[in-house]
Parts: sequence; structure tokens; C-alpha cells
Amino acid sequence: MAKRGGFPGGAMPGNMNNLMKQAQRMQRQMEENQKNLDESEFTAKAGGGAVEVVVSGKKEIKKLTLDKEVVDPDDVEMLQDLIVAALNEAFAQVDAASEAAMSKMTGGLGGLGGFGF
Repeated sequence: MAKRGGFPGGAMPGNMNNLMKQAQRMQRQMEENQKNLDESEFTAKAGGGAVEVVVSGKKEIKKLTLDKEVVDPDDVEMLQDLIVAALNEAFAQVDAASEAAMSKMTGGLGGLGGFGF
């Protein structure tokens, strides 16, 4: 007679063993995808290219380039708006790349295994 709450012989059934292997493989793939994303760079422009920003997959600003024509001491607000717009676009690119990588991993299922979590 098996112990209460356990499996006969103390071993996991074959299906559970396969499930654990799949989970470990998926974990490794997720770590690799995250590393690739973190090492990627995303570039966005605003104001017709007057402001250009480069961010990493970690959403760290790597580079900010401003055209001299956009630097107007009498219109600092416009420059601020262009910088914010370029940053938001670059961050949206990071989010889209992250979602695409996750979708590739889950085969398009939403949440964890399609359970809606």
C-alpha cells in the first residue's frame, strides 16, 4: 500500500517527470530570451529625427542625440516633449520585443499555459 499523499515506490510518474523536464527547458529558454533582450538596443526618433534616443532592453538610456536646431532656449518645453516622445517610443519597442519573445515561448497562449493567470 502506498504512503498517503505519495506515489507508489516514491517515484514520480512518467508524465510528471516529462512535465518537470519541459518546465526546466522553458525556464532556460526564458532566461536566454531575457539575456538577449537585455543585450539588445532600441532606437527611436521624434521631431523628424531632431531627437534620437537609444535604450537597452533593460530600459536604460544608452544615448541621447539632439540636433542643434531643436535646442531653443525660448522653447524648452518643445525639446522636453520631443525627448519624452522618443523615450516612450523606445520603451514601447522594448515592451513589444519582450511580448513577442514571450508569445513565441508560449505559442501564443495567454497567461501561464492558457489558464488565464
